[in-house]
Amino acid sequence: MEAEIELKLFFDEKNKKSLIKLLDNLPNCDAKGVETLTNGYFETADLALRKLDMGLRIRGVNQQLEQTIKTKGQVVGGIHSRPEYNVDVDQNFPQLNLFPKEIWPEGVKLEQIQANLYCLFNTDFTRQRWHIFVEDSLVEVALDIGEIRVDQAVDPICELEFELLAGDTSALLTLAGMVSREIPVRLGKASKAQRGYRLAGQYKPEVIDALTFIEIEPQQSLKQVAINLLTLGLDRWQTIEALILDPEQEPLALPMLSYRLRACTRLLKNTLKQFGLLETSFQTDFDAIEHRLNFIEEALSLFGIIDEDAALVAKLPQHQALVDAAVDKLQQLDVVQQVEQLIAEICYGRLQVHLVDLLTQLIDGTVVIDKELDLQHFADQMQENSWQKILAVMPQQNDLSSSDYLAVAKALDDSIFVGVAYGGLYPEKSRDIFRAPWQDLALGIRTLAAYRQLKSISETAYLDISQWLENKEQSLVQAMEFSRHSALKNEPYWR
Repeated sequence: MEAEIELKLFFDEKNKKSLIKLLDNLPNCDAKGVETLTNGYFETADLALRKLDMGLRIRGVNQQLEQTIKTKGQVVGGIHSRPEYNVDVDQNFPQLNLFPKEIWPEGVKLEQIQANLYCLFNTDFTRQRWHIFVEDSLVEVALDIGEIRVDQAVDPICELEFELLAGDTSALLTLAGMVSREIPVRLGKASKAQRGYRLAGQYKPEVIDALTFIEIEPQQSLKQVAINLLTLGLDRWQTIEALILDPEQEPLALPMLSYRLRACTRLLKNTLKQFGLLETSFQTDFDAIEHRLNFIEEALSLFGIIDEDAALVAKLPQHQALVDAAVDKLQQLDVVQQVEQLIAEICYGRLQVHLVDLLTQLIDGTVVIDKELDLQHFADQMQENSWQKILAVMPQQNDLSSSDYLAVAKALDDSIFVGVAYGGLYPEKSRDIFRAPWQDLALGIRTLAAYRQLKSISETAYLDISQWLENKEQSLVQAMEFSRHSALKNEPYWR
């Protein structure tokens, strides 16, 4: 058995030459040439191997055949670790009895699985390899260009893998960091096998629910809390990114998905800030990504107009014309293209790799959380700091206008994220009573933004709804003001 430990980066093929030049010129680098790899992945009609969290393939390279089975592993941040078993063979069909008996769970009907195996999909690609020493560690870097095939369906392969051959996992991040600072990349969460199952229609797309509260145990150390928050943020970021880029994604799901992607980056930034880990380089990349995601407010406002559940304009005679105009504008905004342009920026992958590097250093103790407080007192302090910022931007003695509310949207979002991170440590009843009106205010701010968007759309379409809009906006602001003043009288649940 080998324990495969690797980090995968996706990149645009137009950057292939730049990548090769960069890798060729790295110190202590030994180029290993180019190979053509053919791979057939095998499964049964009832997905017996997938249900066991196993992947089975036959790989051909240089006239040699090898059958491999990978068993259940784990992904932490962007580091993949998965046991695998390899056997040299002389035929293009796997023989399961060649693998060690102990890898199979008790009760598995191996002969039945063997009898029902068939080739589900193929991955064929050219691989250019380098062996690179990073201090005492040896890393194999593989640049793969090719395609995944299921009958006539094709999904391109364009990825860079860093596999640890000997030494310390940090070597993977050192090399990935060198690449991400020069070439636009992004963390690769999905393996070739996962993508093949999806292409074959045998893989359910991941779903992502809205974050309510992150599970934290009161006895956890601050180090473990920081690790959990960073791990969750990175994992959700990659999952949401994949959902946005999925060609089959529902267009109307894109505004909320992009909002959730930004929520992940904000959660990660706030986590670093809370634990004293927000270096200038992190700040710069977070700011650049935040700027690139400025389209989200417009996308959410347009979605608010279109969404039937919101019923924002349902009673207006001009309802259909306004919805059609919002649909056109959302299509022109092109959320997928906006995210693709973001991914093409150096800051995107550089930040992802930097965060994984920090996460691994926290896990192995290279980076230390310099905080004396226990978790409960730390959470109380974070909640109180966040609360004081809300009081500063929404003073109780002031009346807020529609523009005032729109201006404090980010501050309110950040405060809600603090509650998401640490709210699980507090009694449910008092916590939920306190948070509910603030969440309503956040929704109200989104509705105000949608009214502003309606004003623009109606004027462009020569539809006069100005009086209706003014009345709706005034009524909403009045309701929000009543909620805010009532909410400010509630006793904070962390005190």
